[in-house]
Amino acid sequence: MTIKSLAFDAQQYLESQTGTTFKRGHIYELLAASLGFNSYASLCADHVFTHGSITSQRPAKHSDTVGRRCLELNYPPETALGVARVLPAHLSEREIGAIRITDLVAHLRYETHGVPAHDFDEFDDEVDDEDEVSTFDPWFDRASLASPVLLEGLTTAAEKGDANAHYALALIHAPSDDPFDEPSSGSEYWYNEERKGRVLTGVEKEWADAYSATLNRGEKYEHHLRAAGALGHEAALLEMAEQFSDPAFFEQRTALSSGIDAAYVADLAEELGRPKDAWRYWTMAAQQGDTEAMRELIEGYDRSNLQQCWTWFYLAKRLGTDLSKDEYRAINEDGSDYDDDVGGAAYVSGRDGVVLEPIEGDQDAAAQRAAATLYQAIEASYKA
Repeated sequence: MTIKSLAFDAQQYLESQTGTTFKRGHIYELLAASLGFNSYASLCADHVFTHGSITSQRPAKHSDTVGRRCLELNYPPETALGVARVLPAHLSEREIGAIRITDLVAHLRYETHGVPAHDFDEFDDEVDDEDEVSTFDPWFDRASLASPVLLEGLTTAAEKGDANAHYALALIHAPSDDPFDEPSSGSEYWYNEERKGRVLTGVEKEWADAYSATLNRGEKYEHHLRAAGALGHEAALLEMAEQFSDPAFFEQRTALSSGIDAAYVADLAEELGRPKDAWRYWTMAAQQGDTEAMRELIEGYDRSNLQQCWTWFYLAKRLGTDLSKDEYRAINEDGSDYDDDVGGAAYVSGRDGVVLEPIEGDQDAAAQRAAATLYQAIEASYKA
C-alpha cells in the first residue's frame, strides 16, 4: 500500500460511511490527525507512515483530533463526528501507524548491527503537537520494513535531504550477516547466463532473480549510506569506514556524539592505518572510563610518556581495575569458557598485567592528581 493508495482507500471509505464528498488534500490532513498530528506537514516533518508492527504512533486515541481537524477544514459538525468515529478504527484495522525517522534508525541499528539500545531511551512518548502514548515494539516484524508506504515516505524525505531517512534506507537494504539469507554461488552462475541471453525457467530463474535482487539491494545500501554520509550523518560515516574503508569520517570530525563508542572508532582508525586518529579516540575512550582503552594506551600509544601511563594506571584502579594483575582463564578448544562438569581438554587463555617503570615523586603526584580529575569527570558524566 502506497501513500496515494492509502489516501484513496480512506477517501472511498469515508465517503461511503458519511455520504460526504471529501477533497483529496483534506484526506491527507485527516490521516495525519488520526495519528495525533495537527497537520499533514507536521507529520511529514520527521515521521513516516508505517504498515504493520513497526510503529510508534497508532490511531487508537485520536478521535478528538480528527473531529477538530474536520471542523477546521469547514466540514459540518455531523460529518466531523462521523469521521472521528470511523477513521481511526479503519486505520487501526489496516495496521496503519507512523514512526519518527530517528526512532526507526535507532531501531534498525539495534536489529542490523546489535548497537546497544541507548537510543531506545530517546524514543519520544509524544508527538510534537499532541499527547501520544508510544506503542513502539522493539521486536518488530522485519517484513513490515518492505511496506511500500514506509519506503515511499523514507524515499520522499531522503530526496528532500534528510540524512536520517537516507541512513534508514541504507539499513533496510543492508546485506544480511546470515549466510542463509544470501544467494548461493550457483545463483551468480544462472544470473550471468541470463544476462548472456539464455532463457531460464523454474528454479534456475528463481536463483538468477534472487541474485539480481541481492545486487540491487547492495547498490541501494551503498547509495543511501554514502548519501547519508555526504549529509554529515555520523553513524553512516562510521559505517562507510567499516564497510568500504572510506576515511571521510576522520577527515571531517574529531568529536563524537554521546551515543558512539570511542573505542570502536579507534579500532576503525587502526584498520584504516590512521594511528594519530586511533590515539585520539583511544584517549577519548579512556577519558570516558574505558579501562581496556587505558591498557591500549599504556602498552602502545603512550608507552613513551611514563607520567601519562601512570595516570591511566591510577585512573583504572579508581575505577576498580588493577591493570598490573595477570588475567588467565581455562578455555575449551573453541575458545569458550572451560566447564569442570563437562571435562575434556583445557587450554589457557589470557594476558599478563601491565608492567610500568617506577616514577619520581613529583611526577607520581601529578599522575595521581590527573587521574583524580579524570575520575571526577567520569563520575559527573554518569550523574548527568
